[in-house]
Amino acid sequence: MGSEVKSDEDTDNKGQVWFVNHKFDHLVDEEAERHSDANVKNRLSALLLMRFAFKSLGVVYGDLGTSPMYVLYNTFPDGIKDTEDVIDALSLIIYTLTIIPLIKYVLIVCRANDNGQGGTFALYSLLCRHAKLRTIPNQDRSDEELTTYSRSTFHERSHAAKTKRWLEKHSCSKIVLLVLVLVGSSMVIGDGILTPAISEAVVLVAVAILVVLFSVQHFGVDKVGWLFAPIVFVWFLLIGGIGIINIWKYDSSVLKAFSPVHVYWFFRKGHTWPSLGSIILCITGTEALFADVCQFPVLSIQIAFATVVYPCLLLAYIGQAAYLMKKPDHVHDVFYRSIPDIIYWPVFVVATAAAVVASQATISATFSLIKQAVALGCFPRVKVMHTSKKYSSHIYIPEINWILMILCVAVTAGFKNQHQIGNACGFAVVIVMLVTTLIMILIMLLVWRCHWILVLIFTVLSLLVEGTYFSAMIFKIHRGGWVPLVIAAAFFISMSVWHYGTMKRHQFELQSKVPIEWILGLGPSLGLVRVPGVGLVYSELANGVPHIFAHFITNLPAIHSVVIFVCVKYIPVYTVPEGERFLVTRVGPKSFHMFHCAARYGYKDLHKRDDEFEKNLFENLFRFMRLESLMDSCMASEVYSPCDQGDSKDDANLPDPHKVTTTFSPNSIVSVVSPEYTVRTMSSSQMISQDEIDELEFLTNSRDTGVVHILGKTVMMARRDSEFYKKILIDYIFTFLRKICRENNAIFYCPRECLLNVGQVIIV
Repeated sequence: MGSEVKSDEDTDNKGQVWFVNHKFDHLVDEEAERHSDANVKNRLSALLLMRFAFKSLGVVYGDLGTSPMYVLYNTFPDGIKDTEDVIDALSLIIYTLTIIPLIKYVLIVCRANDNGQGGTFALYSLLCRHAKLRTIPNQDRSDEELTTYSRSTFHERSHAAKTKRWLEKHSCSKIVLLVLVLVGSSMVIGDGILTPAISEAVVLVAVAILVVLFSVQHFGVDKVGWLFAPIVFVWFLLIGGIGIINIWKYDSSVLKAFSPVHVYWFFRKGHTWPSLGSIILCITGTEALFADVCQFPVLSIQIAFATVVYPCLLLAYIGQAAYLMKKPDHVHDVFYRSIPDIIYWPVFVVATAAAVVASQATISATFSLIKQAVALGCFPRVKVMHTSKKYSSHIYIPEINWILMILCVAVTAGFKNQHQIGNACGFAVVIVMLVTTLIMILIMLLVWRCHWILVLIFTVLSLLVEGTYFSAMIFKIHRGGWVPLVIAAAFFISMSVWHYGTMKRHQFELQSKVPIEWILGLGPSLGLVRVPGVGLVYSELANGVPHIFAHFITNLPAIHSVVIFVCVKYIPVYTVPEGERFLVTRVGPKSFHMFHCAARYGYKDLHKRDDEFEKNLFENLFRFMRLESLMDSCMASEVYSPCDQGDSKDDANLPDPHKVTTTFSPNSIVSVVSPEYTVRTMSSSQMISQDEIDELEFLTNSRDTGVVHILGKTVMMARRDSEFYKKILIDYIFTFLRKICRENNAIFYCPRECLLNVGQVIIV
């Protein structure tokens, strides 16, 4: 009944047809070697793993680690009537911590990372590669040939193939899946905003620490991790040590809570059901753990949880339960009352710092989620900054950082009732858990190709726990549970409306793109005045001539002697290798001097100012023109890309295109073929025709004359006869988001002195 795989992930045939040996000026991405989950055990030394595990405490586990401050207090808001209720609640806490954070997330969900990238969007990108969900614009079949576009084919009768066909057949399933992803990401952000407010720290002190916390984010995760890790590490040692003291001093019989029988007795007592909404707070911050996977190797996160976080949390809860067995009247202040007098004030200081630093987990997770959402067309464009030359996943987003700070300060200062904020956090946590479970079911079927019995076990166990908690939280929406809904709704509306508007704009571009026949009918001069220079016309079309070009030449009948249509697009992969980034095609005959260049990025990649984008574009264009003659002679192809597979099968004697590597140097072109073919070396004079030399010289002279960046400044409006909701979404919400997001010239780092904006209004 298991899935029979016809062909496993085939990377031998990708990215190797016309690989040009060249040097790009770019940051060395050491993370690809250090953070690859598949190789981390072999590549990372034990010492380096320990360093990463230590730093992960300050970045990943602050939120989860501070839960002992308020869980038992919120569990018994009306006091403890029977000390056996404490044992039952403790048993449920123990097994909740074991099943959800340990088994589900640390051991299972973290393994579903997309080459080191975590979060709901990373899971979604995996599904997009294995099924044609068609919710990401600008996709092209050539993108599937990237070496990082890992995908498997399945036997037609396998469960994976059936799931794939079901997803692709029903359009509503694609929409529901995208909505789940957006809801999950929005709830993660909402949960993190509520975290500082639930602590018992003095409001003024908490606000001051929050301002400092958000002010140091521009230093990056690497430095912030070293700054906060000692605080969180000392915190875990303190709560674990205090727990041991309380168990020994008060009542060691609480250890019987490890028996699952007490979980049964907890549910047997009907009056304890409302307490579920508070007990779930013991796992708040778990989803941020998965979103922060991109910051550290998975193994280091697992080591930190298994050796420090999990045992210290258990000791803390057991110790508080032992204290309550003897002093049940102290439940309303159990955390601070259970601290030995001799270390009370040191623990109080560390607790205050740890409670506010707990937001770091969600801050880092939010940066990663927003970056992925922008790349997948689900969030307005924002400024994304690198904070590390070693690790490309360490980023900082100024606009999001200050928005989070304002919201955190407002919630911390505004909420006075800790029970209400506890209900709010609990509701956000359970929603995120359910979303992750539903997406993981598809991951296990499509990506991992697990046996249906294993999928069923995971589904039943996860939904049994999370569904039970959800049933208790649904009745607490009016008691504070509405807060994360409001916060998440704001982010969800922004994401969904931006994606909706982006898809509508892309549909307009596809429907109104200029027919190639019209271009050919204009002749080499395009019926225009061809002025010296190169015009880079930016559009969102993966191929073809965009509507903005026709709009431009209609109103201004002149264009540059060389025109390059540039499309900067993001693909649902974690990264695109530099050697495969540019896909160059020719538009029309050679005499037209028109090209199309698609610059492809993964959701981890950044289009940075120091990328020398223009230089790299021309280097690839020169290579395309130089290799075009060779490709015409041996493969009759008009497309050059390092990842192009080639389709020519006319001549059986031609080398297998999957086994050819071409290296270019100024004096020679060396074609290295597989062993069954010969190796041919020809001088440049033999390979390059006079026409090609003339075109290369023409392009060089045009580039030296000047390069102008032509960008569209579009205003999108709904049709007059559109539905009311569409007018609201497009004319108001999307227009507002478009105004506050970054401009195209800022995104592409176009020099202002070489920038030409072309305005147009599009009706959708």
